[in-house]
Amino acid sequence: MNLVIFDLDGTLINSEAIILEAQFETFARCGLKHPGREAGLGIVGLTLDIALMRLARLDRPDDQLTETYRQVFNGMRSRTESDPSLAEPLFPGVAEMLAALSRRTDTKLGIATGKSRRGADYIVERYGWGELFATIQTADDAPSKPHPEMILRAMRETGAQPEATLMAGDSNFDMEMAVAAGVLPVAVSWGFQSVAALKAAGAAHVIEDCAALLPLIGNPRLVA
Repeated sequence: MNLVIFDLDGTLINSEAIILEAQFETFARCGLKHPGREAGLGIVGLTLDIALMRLARLDRPDDQLTETYRQVFNGMRSRTESDPSLAEPLFPGVAEMLAALSRRTDTKLGIATGKSRRGADYIVERYGWGELFATIQTADDAPSKPHPEMILRAMRETGAQPEATLMAGDSNFDMEMAVAAGVLPVAVSWGFQSVAALKAAGAAHVIEDCAALLPLIGNPRLVA
């Protein structure tokens, strides 16, 4: 049985606008200077407290900063219907790819995300993915990426072996996590980090569109 694990932000959903807007507002409320778009997107994938700690260049997580971001983000998400610029749309081809994968009897699907369980559940419910994913790993379940525990838990829950498991993501944290877990690291080119950074982090393949993922499934040791 094959297992394909997906990251969410920057891989399946384009959450750039709401994430950056929430970061800017949070830093303003906390009297901090935001270091800019590239830095803001560069920490996406880490668990929230660690991501904000790195972004603010702090020595340790700051509970006030983390809680302020949660409040700001949740407030913005509640306004997405009136402000479409804050929506989290699927990237092109994602819906078709997931539909094709759902028809395969030899493949199970999973999620490994730096989002909280609540955040992941929101996205799954919004897009009607309740029956699609056999395993969902979040920041509430395991240490932050790039620790391999999310992938290891997903394999235990599904009975998949490392040689039949593929991790698709858009960040160096995803690629490093996949390498540490001994599974195939597949990077997507449309996410929040550069192709050069993804290759440096261990990506075995970099795909340019969703359709390019399908031939890799069942050939997890295919050399790029």
